[in-house]
Amino acid sequence: MRRLNQQGSSTVLLIAFVLTLLLFFGAAGFGIWAYMGRQDYKNNVDPKIAAAVEIAKKQTATAKDNEFVEKEKQPLKDYTGPQPYGSLLVKYPKTWSAFVTESAQANNPVDGYFHPGFVPGIQSKSAFALRVQVVSTSYDQILKQFDALVKVGKVKVTPYSAPKVSGIVGARLDGQVVPTKQGSMVLIPLRDKTLKVWTEASQFTADFDTNILPNLSFSP
Repeated sequence: MRRLNQQGSSTVLLIAFVLTLLLFFGAAGFGIWAYMGRQDYKNNVDPKIAAAVEIAKKQTATAKDNEFVEKEKQPLKDYTGPQPYGSLLVKYPKTWSAFVTESAQANNPVDGYFHPGFVPGIQSKSAFALRVQVVSTSYDQILKQFDALVKVGKVKVTPYSAPKVSGIVGARLDGQVVPTKQGSMVLIPLRDKTLKVWTEASQFTADFDTNILPNLSFSP
């Protein structure tokens, strides 16, 4: 009986020893992991802080640059079209340039190009920031030209009224408003003609929505 008790005690002691050993190795492993993590932080904290500071500086600089660019656009410049074609008034950023042709004999009595800095060559195939036309074609005919693009989902059409001209409902088109170019266009009936105002690149959509359309006016 005594021998059995001694064997049982030995087993208990062995189990306790194994558990203690496992706990020791576990604690040692955790300690090594914590130490390595602390060493990594210690060795790399300065570069990490420097990188974070650099990112913050770039973000701040970009925000300031954007704010400066927007302030430089003010006050807006004016283009006023001929009275026979609705005395069209277009306001655009003063950092942009304009090239507008007015001709009573042309199919487009008013044909304007607007762009930051300078206006690229008309035949350059550039994506202009703003295009403005008064065309001799009727509103319904112009809108119908986009039917195929609307059906395949390349152009979205919604009703549109110029904020400063009440009672005249036209249409806004978003998508492939001109071949190979994505932008936004507004079509508005103007007497027996059609007023077309559009941007040919999504990067100018903010100006189109913020500076151009809210200030657009004409005599119906």
